[in-house]
Amino acid sequence: MRVLVTGATGFVGSAVVQELLAAGYQVVGLARTDAAEVALKALGVEARRGLLEHVDGLRAAAASVDGVIHTAFNHDFSRFAANCELDRRAITALGEGLLGTNRPLLVTSGVALLAQGRPAQERDMPPPPGEAYPRASEAAADALLERGLRVGVVRLPPSVHGDGDHGFIPMLIQLARERGASGYVEAGANRWAAVHRLDAARVFRLALDANEAGARYHAVGDEGVPFREIAGVIARRLGLPLVGKSGADAAAHFGWFTHFASADMAAASAWTRERLGWRALRPGLLADVDRSAYFGQ
Repeated sequence: MRVLVTGATGFVGSAVVQELLAAGYQVVGLARTDAAEVALKALGVEARRGLLEHVDGLRAAAASVDGVIHTAFNHDFSRFAANCELDRRAITALGEGLLGTNRPLLVTSGVALLAQGRPAQERDMPPPPGEAYPRASEAAADALLERGLRVGVVRLPPSVHGDGDHGFIPMLIQLARERGASGYVEAGANRWAAVHRLDAARVFRLALDANEAGARYHAVGDEGVPFREIAGVIARRLGLPLVGKSGADAAAHFGWFTHFASADMAAASAWTRERLGWRALRPGLLADVDRSAYFGQ
């Protein structure tokens, strides 16, 4: 089975590629640059040049394979709305390349804003895309589902961790270094779900095998780690104070990241575990972050 992976050299996508290769799949990786093409070929992956902006190329690439896993996303938060629209168009084009077949498309989404005051469940639905919530990954998937495509969604937690992490945890470490303290908001009781990148990759592979139209899976190992505990590991590792912030002080400390630092983003994965026979095998968030690899030591 030949599977196209977008974002194939990214943090999550590269783990998905490794998982697929180990399971005997033929992998086609979408390569945005010469360096990405070289890296993919070195792994034995067929590299196909393309950009998310080039929807005709995406449509043709999808039509040439037996399934697609879409992990690519531009995480430049300064143009988040534009990147969400780019993602929507890319998903639509990839899906159109598979219409009229039983070939699967897996779309990547997140668990944020699915539920308040409790862990998000797979059955929970995101808000409709709009100014307050511009991400349209699942809306695009649902539109393709209505057109008869076998499309599913894999939701990732706010922290996907492991070697090579360049997401929220490294941002918090850098912020602590700059501020001279590791902070949390209010009591720091808000929770973050988390998963190791290699465990997340197994969810994608198992979901691809299941090929269940309309399914939503949670690649979640830790259901909810209190933010204060995350900040505490960072404080101890850097030898810095652990401080609580509120109001204007929190905004001054975290800047644009305040919303994420204060958000409760717990999520469960019981349905996913049962449906796919999956469980997390790698270290949890706190154990993984509490290593020199995260701190350049």
